Amino acid sequence: AEGPPDAVDALLAFAGDGVPGERAKVEGHEQFAIRGVSAGVFVVQEHQATAHHYDLRLEVGGVMRSWAVPKGPSLDPAQRRLAVPVEDHVLAAGEFEGVHAGATRGTGAVIVWDEGSYRPLDGSLDAGHLAFALDGSKLSGGFALTRTGPDRWIFVKMRDAEARDGSDVTAERPESVRSGRTIAEVAAPARAP
Repeated sequence: AEGPPDAVDALLAFAGDGVPGERAKVEGHEQFAIRGVSAGVFVVQEHQATAHHYDLRLEVGGVMRSWAVPKGPSLDPAQRRLAVPVEDHVLAAGEFEGVHAGATRGTGAVIVWDEGSYRPLDGSLDAGHLAFALDGSKLSGGFALTRTGPDRWIFVKMRDAEARDGSDVTAERPESVRSGRTIAEVAAPARAP
């Protein structure tokens, strides 16, 4: 139910499913059921390849739509980050943490820098602008992706309660949300005991 808090409380009391003045804590994907918009997952992977970058991945239509973000995400709304679209990935690609080996551009160390759920707020990727809310360990609140050219997008933090002017979240929080290791620790060769 949506509306003024007192009206929602009255509805819950009337329905017998709640007590006026008390609200159930919304967790997980239930919080994104507002207005019929279901939640998707997002992941940001730090990738130490030929060119160090972060991969922003959003679950859309059963795949991970992906952008390479050279400087990584920012919580400072004044920082506009270049985001270069790359090929879609399977959902399982967001699970990988370790070292890719091989002779392709996908080589190098990878950590899961952040992950969580997201929900669209306004626009669409097909239209070239999507505002969305992230609910991750490091990134939360509103963000937007805007196409500025055929292979160029801008990724920016929206001004809201989670915005932090002047912050450098990638330097402040370099560790993986999965293992706690940094990209350098994952890239380092295993040492013999």
